Amino acid sequence: MTQHAPGNDYPLSEVPQHARKGLASMAMVLLGFTFFTATMFAGGKLGVAYDFPTLLAVIVLGNLLLGLYAAILGYIAFSSGLNSALMGRFCFGERGSKLSDLILGFTQIGWYAWGTATAAVVLGKYFQLDQGAVLGLMLLFGMGFCATAYIGYRGLELLSWIAVPAMGLLLVLSLWTATEQVGGLDGLLARQPSGALDLSTAITLVFGTFVSGATQATNWTRFSRSAKVAISASLIGFFIGNGLMVLIGAYGAIVYQQPDVVEVLLLQGFAMAAMAMLLLNIWSTQDNTIYNFAVAGCNLLRTDRRKSVTLVGAVIGTLLAMLGMYDLLVPYLILLGTVIPPIGGVIMADFFYRWRGRYPRLAQSQLPAWNWPGLGAYGLGTLAAFCSPWVAPLVGIGVASLGYILFRTLLGGRAPIAADTA
Repeated sequence: MTQHAPGNDYPLSEVPQHARKGLASMAMVLLGFTFFTATMFAGGKLGVAYDFPTLLAVIVLGNLLLGLYAAILGYIAFSSGLNSALMGRFCFGERGSKLSDLILGFTQIGWYAWGTATAAVVLGKYFQLDQGAVLGLMLLFGMGFCATAYIGYRGLELLSWIAVPAMGLLLVLSLWTATEQVGGLDGLLARQPSGALDLSTAITLVFGTFVSGATQATNWTRFSRSAKVAISASLIGFFIGNGLMVLIGAYGAIVYQQPDVVEVLLLQGFAMAAMAMLLLNIWSTQDNTIYNFAVAGCNLLRTDRRKSVTLVGAVIGTLLAMLGMYDLLVPYLILLGTVIPPIGGVIMADFFYRWRGRYPRLAQSQLPAWNWPGLGAYGLGTLAAFCSPWVAPLVGIGVASLGYILFRTLLGGRAPIAADTA
């Protein structure tokens, strides 16, 4: 079948054992995904609201919750070999899964547009380019960033092996310089918060900034060689990687009143390093983002032409960038943290409760067009997240999971343990 062609990455089927990857590969791809500029702005808000010990506690708690959520979904992806879009067929139905495809695809294309616009706008400011030149950069970056995603997992991995160590060195350089300028650890501990933020809002910021990414990390953890690889890589990417981004943003806000590490590097006098960080940081997330879009698009259209869908997504994202997506980050983050996490909640409940921890083979499954308990639970979880005064993404996940179990119980809906499960 064409979907098994090299580089096509099995968009409509399980990942076979011969295509599975080890921990180093998986962790590098996920770190490339979570090393992202936008996450630092959440850290910036925390940095001015808490003293340093409390700040560290909030960052650890929020990212531990995020890492555990990603790890559970990572285990499901390893066990089944399926991505989030294909899992949607089980929990939402053959036609119902198109709803989750649209939600996942739409949100990822927005991320792609924002990242493309950010790279162009920052470079435009630094080199004092006119608006026409900035739009030209958006076009160049919009089509260029998708190159590694077009190749597939191998392309994402190759870029991550280059970008992650380079970004790690630049982050250490920036942190070391900032610590010296603030007066060492004593100076850092002496800093007093200038703002106020309640714990619930702080956890929402930390957990919510990348929970949409954690929900779709199954697109890579399905390539895991073992459960240990899937779980460990998820924790490395989302607990450590995302946590480091939040910490860097907080550090920058404390010392320089600037959460963006690119701006911080410029303030520290490392101009070339700042430009390198900008491009590596955004590119290593952009290719993962457009890959997510392609995976959702393939399931929506029932096509295995992942490369073609990747190019179409890049064109749409580039157009959105040129139309002004750069100014919509904050409301967009809130939207992502509300509408995507309940999908993960339904997936977890469906896998562990309905299917008892083992999906049947997708090609051998007779799935309904609409799985109403799943769709109803998703709607309930999203509504709860919108209305929640507490940590909205966590509420959405919990309500969607419990709602699904309740609806399935009322309908007598646990699946038999089929002989064809594998």
